[in-house]
Formats: sequence, structure tokens, C-alpha cells
Amino acid sequence: MMKTKNVGKPNEVHKELMPEIDIKYQIHACHVSLKQYNQAIMVLQSIPCKQRNAKINMALGKLYQQAGMERSAITCFKEVLKETPLALDAIEGLLSLGVKGVEVHSLVMETASVLAGMEWFSLWIKAHANLHCREYPQAIATFNQLDNRAILRDNVSVLVALGECYYFYGDYKNAIMILQRAQMLDPYLTRGLDVLAALLHKENHSKELEKLVPPSLTVTEYTAEAWVAIAYFLFNSKKTCRAAYFAQKACFLSPRNVEALILKGAILFDLKQYQESVIHFREAMQISPYRYEPHKGLVDNYIALRKNREALTIASNACKQLGQTARTLTLYGGILMTDPMGVCKAKSLLEKALSHDETYLPAVYLLAGVYEQEMNLKAAIALLQKQVEILPTCKLHQMLGDLLLREREEEKALHHYNIALNLEPNNRRALEGLHRIDNNSSKMDTSFYMTVAEELHDQIFDRVVDSDNEANNDGLASGGAAEPTPGQGSDSNQGLFLRWRDSAEADESGSDDAWTEFEMDLNSR
Repeated sequence: MMKTKNVGKPNEVHKELMPEIDIKYQIHACHVSLKQYNQAIMVLQSIPCKQRNAKINMALGKLYQQAGMERSAITCFKEVLKETPLALDAIEGLLSLGVKGVEVHSLVMETASVLAGMEWFSLWIKAHANLHCREYPQAIATFNQLDNRAILRDNVSVLVALGECYYFYGDYKNAIMILQRAQMLDPYLTRGLDVLAALLHKENHSKELEKLVPPSLTVTEYTAEAWVAIAYFLFNSKKTCRAAYFAQKACFLSPRNVEALILKGAILFDLKQYQESVIHFREAMQISPYRYEPHKGLVDNYIALRKNREALTIASNACKQLGQTARTLTLYGGILMTDPMGVCKAKSLLEKALSHDETYLPAVYLLAGVYEQEMNLKAAIALLQKQVEILPTCKLHQMLGDLLLREREEEKALHHYNIALNLEPNNRRALEGLHRIDNNSSKMDTSFYMTVAEELHDQIFDRVVDSDNEANNDGLASGGAAEPTPGQGSDSNQGLFLRWRDSAEADESGSDDAWTEFEMDLNSR
């Protein structure tokens, strides 16, 4: 009996023990929580390939993708789809790694076609394929179709992907609206949090930026996206050094986080550490070569370093890699404007940019500047007036005021300066324009009074000369010489006028009193 019991116990204990695969998976999860990603990869790699299930391959594929090991990640994701064809994370992982949508579709649709209620599935694959192929207009349209379906209405994953499409396409307002909607549905959402923070910083929405990270999170629960959001809030609050610290924390937690690298580069540029900023923007470009922000950051740094040739090269490559969009053409044209020989080419590029997107304001501002350099003020005014009707901004009204003032249309200029100050009360250039209008009106008033006074002086002098001549003629006729008495004649009238003119110049506000005194003296004489 005792032997039988002793023999049976090891088998029972063996059944209760966790399988070795699950133990290694839990060890991997601990390493991931501690941000020890290389150790996590090594633990999962120690599991033989034949013993890896879908869960192991999925975790290993994500770690490979994060480490930049793209081929290994693709292999793992394909193994996942062999076992579970409807694994959306694996499908999205393959599409993000450059696998064609047609190939992914062939791997999964045999299973999906059998199931009922999967009509949305092919649309979902198409939308993500368009997103990762950088066909943003098509991706936006497809994601909107998914959002309009009842089964995927208010789906956070779909909304975040749609917001990212708008962001990459340069439509910041729609991107903010969609991502804020996703944030309201899930306040603890981490995916897309860094993108939303970057957008709110660009639009200078400081209050929304402050509320972005939920305060109930503990420090250990903060992801790289959360640190990026905090860093953007500090950067927006002009606390640049502290922002750099939190941006570095984000880079440490997720070395391939593009938003963290872009933010760190922008902070270093603000601190005028241009060489270090170039390093971060170049790293971001290597990870995501089809993003606009790294190209823009490199161009700004090279211009600050007075390396215009390198800046032109980066801008030209941006037009080739990202396509000739309004943003890339404006980036290229803006650099060409710095060289007097390139202004003509810059003008054609900016006009082409506006043909792609007539409401792209950076191109509008630069093209108006080109027209102003060419002294084609009417064309510049017409361009700005067209934009004011579509999307009025403070800068548009201020620029219109400057141009109208140069055309001597003070009333219209004053109107636009007032609108600019209503939109932004501390706008320095609009205030300077108002001061110029005040100074011009004061000078015009003074010149008007001086002109009228000179005309009166001529008339008075002519009358006095005529009266003197008549008196002299009368005296000669009577046989004597007529001498002017003190206080009479041309000298006294000239002195009277000079005293009045001096008083008018000394105090313009008292010009009416001076006129009255002048008339009374004339009448008395």
C-alpha cells in the first residue's frame, strides 16, 4: 500500500506543475515589464520551434519587430496565421512590415469566408494595407466606411488608425478630432497618445494637453507614449530642460518610438544643440523614412547650421520619397527662397503646392512673400483675401494689413489689423502696423495745415504788396514819400504769420486756436 501511494504521488505532482512553455512565457512577460527586451527574446528563443504555439510566436514576433528584426518577425506572424487565421494583430504586423495586402488576404480569407458576419474583414485588411502603403486618402475613406458600420461603430482601434491616417496625411484638425474621440471612449488608451500629444502641441492647445495623461496612473504604469505626452506638455509650457528629461525616458523605454525621437530632436533644436538634434532626426528617418516630420527637422537644423546645400538635398529627397504633396513642395520651395537665384523656381513649386491643396497656409504665406519681393502687391493681396474667406487666421489678416498699408489703403489695413488683434491680442506685427497708420495720419494732418498756411501766406503777402504799391503811388502823386508806420506793411504781416506757424508746429492739437487768433488779428488790422 505504501509503495503504491509513493509511486502515485510524483505523477500527481507532475500533473499539477505548469508546463515548461508556460513558465518561459511568464519569465518573458516579467522581462518585458522590466523593459528588458533582449532577455525576453532570449527566453522565448530557447523554446524549440515545433513547441511554439500561436501565443509564443505572437509575442516573439512583436519583440522582433520592436528590435528591428523584420524578417524574423514576418516568419513568426505567418506561423500565427497558420494556427489562428483571424488574429488581427498578426495581420496588422505583417502589413506594417511591408507584406502586400493581397498576400495577407490569401492567407486568411479561406477561413473568413466560411464564417458569418465577417463582411467587414476584407475592408479592414484593405484599410490597413492602404495605411501602410501610404495611400492615405484611400485609407481614410475605407476606415470611415468601417466606422459607419454598426458592428465597428466607436471601435477604438479603428479610430486610432483613422486618426493616424489624418496625421500622416497632414490633416491635423481631423486627426485631433478623431483621436480625442478615441481618448474619450478609453481614457487609459496608450496607442495614439503620443500622436495626439504632438498634434495638440502643434496647434498650441495647452489645456487639452495638460489633461491628456490620466493622473491615476502610477509611475510604473507609464508607457513611452505617456512620457511623450508629459514631455510635450512641458515643452509647450516652455520648460524645455524638463521636457528633454522625459523625452529621454520615452526613448529609453522604446528606442524605436518615432514620436519620442522627433520630440527629442525638436527640443534639442529649441536649445540650439543642432548637431545632437540632427542625430535624433536621422534616427527617426531611418526607422520611418516615409514620415514628413524627420525631413522637416533635418532641413530646419541644416538651415540653422548654414548648410543650405544639405538642406536642399534633404528636401529634394523628401519630394521623391514622400511624393509631391503640398507639404514637401512647400518645404523645398522655402529653401529655394533663401537664394535670390532660386526665387523663380520656388514660386513655381509653391503654386504647384497650392494646386494640390489650396488651403495649405505655409505655402500661402511663402507665395505671398514671393509676390511681395517681385513688387506684385495686387497678386499677393488677392491671394491672401481668397484665403481669409476660406480660413481666417491672425497671420493672414496681419499680412493683408501690411500689404494694404503699402498700397496706401489705410482704412482697409486698419480693418485687418483690428481683426488680427481680436484673434491674437499680443500680435506684435499687427500692433506695429497700427502705430504706422497713426504716424502716417499725424504727418498727413501736419502737411495739410502747412499747405493751407502757405497758401494763405501767399495771398496775404500779395494783398500787402498791392496796398503798399497803392500807398506809394498816392504819396508820389502828392509829392511826398510815404513811409510805413511801425506795425504795418509786409514785415509785420510776415511776422504775424511766422508766429502762428511756429505755434502750430509746436502744438498740433492747438491748431484750431491758432487759426482763430490769426483771423482775429487780421480782422483788427
